[in-house]
Amino acid sequence: MGRKKLAIIGASYLQKPLVLKAKQMGIYTVCFAWEEGAVCRDICDEFYPISITEKKEILNVCKRIGINGILSIASDVAVNTVNFVASRLNLVGNSLSSATLSTNKFKMRNAFYNSGIPVPNFIQLDAGNLKHEASGLKFPLIVKPVDRSGSRGITVVNEYKELEEAVEYALQESFIKRVIIEEFIQGNEISVETISINGHHEIVAYTDKITSGFPHFVELEHHQPSKYCNSFLLESINEVVLRGLKSLEIKNGASHCELILTKENEVYLTEIGARMGGDFIGSDLVYLSTGFDYLKAVIMIALGQEVEVEPRVKNYCSGIYFYSSETKHIKKYLSSKNEQILRSEMNSDGLKKLRQSSDRAGYFIYKSNQKFVIE
Repeated sequence: MGRKKLAIIGASYLQKPLVLKAKQMGIYTVCFAWEEGAVCRDICDEFYPISITEKKEILNVCKRIGINGILSIASDVAVNTVNFVASRLNLVGNSLSSATLSTNKFKMRNAFYNSGIPVPNFIQLDAGNLKHEASGLKFPLIVKPVDRSGSRGITVVNEYKELEEAVEYALQESFIKRVIIEEFIQGNEISVETISINGHHEIVAYTDKITSGFPHFVELEHHQPSKYCNSFLLESINEVVLRGLKSLEIKNGASHCELILTKENEVYLTEIGARMGGDFIGSDLVYLSTGFDYLKAVIMIALGQEVEVEPRVKNYCSGIYFYSSETKHIKKYLSSKNEQILRSEMNSDGLKKLRQSSDRAGYFIYKSNQKFVIE
């Protein structure tokens, strides 16, 4: 009997940890992606230069080579293709309706709302009379594409005169040229990483998120465990997350749930991605802080193998700091010999004004007995 074959949708640096883990497990890896930026091309067993949105073409290749599972991490764009191929080949995944709900923010909001989950007031817009469309919402408002991640196309506006430019920016980033406008909820941001097996959901980690703030809210730091792990809000957080997963019909694999906790102790669910959290949250931080091999688990689920969510330790802190025009002071840590810093990378010497995650120029990841604080 030959090696199991795993199709991986995407081949950028986001998928590299997945490819390396699969190869470590003795699994044959097949990547699909554009050639530009495909860093996994040189480490996977087979590479096909096919756009990750070309789901029918990818399905034909997967049929021909006989894959045993299909997966992607940290990419919303890949979710539809993963589940399309999985459904056609009778492999483990989520339904096509679930994939749609988890990749379209407007449909996601409606699913949350219809399930009684607290969400901000919202509307969808493709073009037309802004004044009329937004008249029922209270400023500040957050504007974003319905179908993107990585902080792409996001702007918070405080008054009507800023709205048109924000909508145009979001429309430019949207594949389907639609945006969602919603009332901006102020509070502390956290994310919750989960794993689902045949409809049973387990929470594996909680992460505090620090952003660049107004107007684009690009992620600058992530830290595990969250300071809310011992909070009286934890029960409410867990309840909202589990209800959210159910409302999106997510049954298998990793999910990344984003929440806002207000000063009035309200818990708002803002988004759920039916994949691991990006920014190395799922691929690195979860294992470093909990000891749970998240990557191995999602691979085993995709291949239809039994997975036991092992007891998780809470002995370590892990996190990531991103280098950018807003965080020039962390540059010295990118070449530091500090034993708590496990990995660092400088992607660019040029610092852009942050509008989205891809504008960041580097990062470092740490593991410590306590949160690593920049001096």
